[in-house]
Amino acid sequence: MSTIGDYIRQQREQAKISLRQLADAAGVSNPYLSQIERGLRKPSADILQQIAKGLRISAEALYVQAGILEDRPADSGVRSALLTDPSLTERQKQVLIEIYESFRREGKPTPPTAEVISVVRDHPEAAQDAAQDTDPA
Repeated sequence: MSTIGDYIRQQREQAKISLRQLADAAGVSNPYLSQIERGLRKPSADILQQIAKGLRISAEALYVQAGILEDRPADSGVRSALLTDPSLTERQKQVLIEIYESFRREGKPTPPTAEVISVVRDHPEAAQDAAQDTDPA
């Protein structure tokens, strides 16, 4: 993506929602969101967070695209796939990333993404339990 606006437009189109729907969900005006998508305005971190909620994607993904956060080291695409999966809630994405990172820290093989996502979709309570069992240290 060349700009944050291009990235937001791509995510909106993938989610199959209109500019008006996203503007309403994010709590911003249609013209303002249109200007962001066209690269005429640079949104603040707060606005990016609202847009991320409207798109149901990670705010971190938007922060990286906007240059607010540095992208983390390569993770074989697992982290990126989780952050951009529109069928996962923000909480599920956070839990899966925490689980994934804990496996990486321990040096254990990472479970296949598709299997983990399937488990979380079918058993969200298991993901919450797993998140409580992970050691953030």
